[in-house]
Amino acid sequence: MPTVKFTYALRRFFPTLRDTPANGRTLKEVLNEMDQAYPGVKSYLLDEQGKLRQHVNIFIDGTIIKDRASLTDPFPETGEIYIMQALSGG
Repeated sequence: MPTVKFTYALRRFFPTLRDTPANGRTLKEVLNEMDQAYPGVKSYLLDEQGKLRQHVNIFIDGTIIKDRASLTDPFPETGEIYIMQALSGG
C-alpha cells in the first residue's frame, strides 16, 4: 500500500495532514481517498477539470509525475507519493 506524504507548506491550509496510507490503484483514486480523509484537499490540488493545478507538484518515489491531466502515472504498491505546493516569489 503506498504512503502519501505532504509538505509542511500544505499544513498551513490543512493542519491535520499526516503521512497517510492509500489503497487506490491510480493517482486519481488516491487523491479521492485523501479528500475523504482531509475534506477539501482535492479541490486545492486539482482544478475544475480534474487536472493538477500549476502550483502543485506530485512525486512518486522521487520522480515528478508526467501526466498532470489524467493522473495516470503508475506507482508501486509500496511506493511513496509526495505532494507539495510549488513555491514562487523573489
